[in-house]
Amino acid sequence: MSLRIPATILVSAALLLSAGCSILPESEPATLYRLPASDLPAAAISSSSASQRLGIADPEAGHLLSSNRIVVYPERNVVNVYEGARWHEDAPDLLKARLIAGLQQSQLFAGVGSDRLPHDLLLLSELRHFQSDYMTNPPTVRVQLDVQLVGTSNRTPLAAMNFSTSAQASSVDIAEVVDAFGRASDELTEQLAAWLAQQTDVINSPER
Repeated sequence: MSLRIPATILVSAALLLSAGCSILPESEPATLYRLPASDLPAAAISSSSASQRLGIADPEAGHLLSSNRIVVYPERNVVNVYEGARWHEDAPDLLKARLIAGLQQSQLFAGVGSDRLPHDLLLLSELRHFQSDYMTNPPTVRVQLDVQLVGTSNRTPLAAMNFSTSAQASSVDIAEVVDAFGRASDELTEQLAAWLAQQTDVINSPER
């Protein structure tokens, strides 16, 4: 025996669906985080490349790292994201802004900015790691950036290096984990500035 659903019930259901109504509870909005203020030293690094302008391209990244999700490795071979917490912009953009600010402060170049601005040299990069890892407890933040310095005329490769830094959070609290992201990012920026200061010969090469 088949059941016949009254037409009034079908019409009411259609109206609810067309109005976008849902019986499911709305999810709580995520808390947005930014990297803490930089603790980089203000001292300038002496370099004869100070007449050059450096452009920094958006770091390449995998689909998860290229989002604003805060990635965590909770256990061996497991990848996850923090629930209810996100970066205020995508992770590569966060790190790019930190690199620009740090290299501006180092006074290595006449100017440092986005690759959308006029520049004499270009820094390309790939963000390989930007996550907290529960290999320790509290977790340890790991940041890895592979960089390549190229000329702007034909993007001739000048130098390349891989940078990897880490910082352990003081607790499992997400705010403390975010602070660890800031420290690891600062250390990576310092390492990058020191490396760029050593590239005087290739930067000033006439072949560039």
